[in-house]
Amino acid sequence: MIVQVKDISCRFGDITALDAVSLDVAKGDVVCIIGPSGSGKSTLLRCLNALEDIESGEIIIDGMNVDRRHRQIHQIRLEIGMVFQHFNLFPHLNVLRNVNLAQQVVRNRGKAEATQISLELLAKVGLADKMDQYPGQLSGGQKQRVAIARALAMNPKVMLFDEATSALDPEMIGEVLEVMRRLASEGMTMLVVTHEIGFAREVADRIVFLDNGKIIESGPPADLLVNPQQTRTKEFLAKVL
Repeated sequence: MIVQVKDISCRFGDITALDAVSLDVAKGDVVCIIGPSGSGKSTLLRCLNALEDIESGEIIIDGMNVDRRHRQIHQIRLEIGMVFQHFNLFPHLNVLRNVNLAQQVVRNRGKAEATQISLELLAKVGLADKMDQYPGQLSGGQKQRVAIARALAMNPKVMLFDEATSALDPEMIGEVLEVMRRLASEGMTMLVVTHEIGFAREVADRIVFLDNGKIIESGPPADLLVNPQQTRTKEFLAKVL
């Protein structure tokens, strides 16, 4: 298993965000995480990237223990790409520089090598012609595709998507989901927090339903979406399908 989440809990003051959550993900699998707002979905992804502390339990990604206090945490994070709901692009840098920057600063790549990689990835997400534009000149869907290219440029072993389409206008959602479909078809290991149930049905190897910080049910889309076993899962799906 490339991702092992072992009985983790995370609290913010008196609020339990994650309660004894365990999850294994095999290399190349796509796991979609669904659930109501406030269920702990985004917190789970942030814990996987050590952006939040866990109170107990253990997270192992590709054999490395993920702990923000680990002396090699920055090296560990290099193996984990993350795409957020909001794009977090640098507004004063053009598209090419946005994708180049971390490669040069963190991966220590020369400008020529970083630029070559960036151009290949921008072509992959359909934005090669936008390399000289600035984020303020792009649509929301284009910004998110730049953010995906930037994350991929670091050669991560696992990609985390935290509601990557929820801030987009409806007509822009499809272009981002298409890039994610292509990554899935190429064998990228992906954990995807999403409200796009149709996307989860089509692409996921497994869907995990999270509520009140606990995994209520998980299984292949054909099972969980068609014949959920838990009452809470049935209630949630009745509102979103």
